Amino acid sequence: MTASTTHERARWPLFLGLAVTVFIVDQLTKAWLVSLLPAEGQRISVVGDLVRLVNSHNSGALFGLFRDQALIFGIVSIGVVALIVWYHGSAGRNMLMSTTLGLLLGGALGNMLDRLRLGYVVDFVDMGIGDLRWYTFNVADAAISCAILLLLLGALLPNRFGMERMHTSRGTADPGEPLDA
Repeated sequence: MTASTTHERARWPLFLGLAVTVFIVDQLTKAWLVSLLPAEGQRISVVGDLVRLVNSHNSGALFGLFRDQALIFGIVSIGVVALIVWYHGSAGRNMLMSTTLGLLLGGALGNMLDRLRLGYVVDFVDMGIGDLRWYTFNVADAAISCAILLLLLGALLPNRFGMERMHTSRGTADPGEPLDA
């Protein structure tokens, strides 16, 4: 086994561990919320009007777009999950990339399970002031949003995140990675 193979495999536990953790926390918080507020639309204040918990069913995509298309998004999610795992296998040498893709995978799996099992995604965190509200979200959505921010930061500041040279051509190694003899 070469040093680069060992280095590459070292990221799988981070990637899979983070994905499983996000998935489990997402599903547990949704189950807890539904046991606390069983009817859709029920809400309670957590921090006055600023943060509320609400039982919301999103049958569409992000921000409630394309309502009543949960089955289609659930099926598309299967392909997205496969792409995330494949991409990690191709580019998962960087700790930031493994973290980012782990968050993305866990969030995608959490929302995919809801869509395929329930026909909607359970969203429950409602933040805002008065009628000025952010979209209602869940743990999976928060993980996906964090992953997107990390991807943007990695793209905008590649030197700061160790992403300056992901395999760009044959024979090119990641910085700091020993070359095979």
